[in-house]
Amino acid sequence: MSETSVPAAPSGSAEFLQVWSESFSQVVGQTAGTPFSCTVEKEKPADLAATGENDLWIVITASGSLRGEMSLHLLPATVLRLGQIFMSEPPAPEAQLTPDHSEAVLELLRQVAGIVCTSAQARWEEFQLRLEGAASAPSWPAAETFWLRAADATTPAILVEFGLSAALIAQLRVQPAETAPPQAAAASPVSAPVTDDSAQTPATLDLLKDVQLAMTMRFGARTLLLREVLDLSPGTVVELDRRVQEPVELLLDGKLIARGEVVVIEGTYGLRVSEICSPANVKNEEIRP
Repeated sequence: MSETSVPAAPSGSAEFLQVWSESFSQVVGQTAGTPFSCTVEKEKPADLAATGENDLWIVITASGSLRGEMSLHLLPATVLRLGQIFMSEPPAPEAQLTPDHSEAVLELLRQVAGIVCTSAQARWEEFQLRLEGAASAPSWPAAETFWLRAADATTPAILVEFGLSAALIAQLRVQPAETAPPQAAAASPVSAPVTDDSAQTPATLDLLKDVQLAMTMRFGARTLLLREVLDLSPGTVVELDRRVQEPVELLLDGKLIARGEVVVIEGTYGLRVSEICSPANVKNEEIRP
């Protein structure tokens, strides 16, 4: 369980940092198999080591109901320890830091960010956080800086520096109701009565939540002549209509619902969702022939 102590901060920022602290504690604790307590500190920790060339910077871009930027700064010892936790390696401070450790930490923090987005929806509605590794500090200045301290019973404290942009802090201060245009309420002066069907909707949805749905990941498509199909043989290469850097599409019953990038999780393909596609935009796009 997370033991969180949040310093005084602008309205909204404290809640946001608390969600990060609790989500970090949950993911790292479950991965390590041991409880991790987390606190958030406003003042720069006295035991923080000096920065160096091998520090890991992660830039986070918020979109949706929250817009702005934040950064995470991790020293090599923190990267090594978190990487070892995620890769199930023994805690060895003398081990050599490798790029695999940095990639593992980035994936670990993506999982944390995913829980943050889910846990904070009740406060800021739906938003997304996109994490990217960086070689140095971001170009924008941090309006507020905090440090997250995490520790278990056996290892030294893990310190992660959080930098929040002024734009994100301004968004965190705003209540969801304050972001709605005033004319939205005036457009419907009379509230429609709640019918029995709408009252039963949550219960109906609960009945459907356990229904299994087949999902397909689409890398691309290609139209072939019949004679080209008949000429297929082992070793034949079929070129698709999509470049490697383009996002992969996720289909539900032949309908496009999301896009993202392909990842490998313990030897199995997966999809990291980067965009949720609304029906109005994709117009029930079918699988191409």
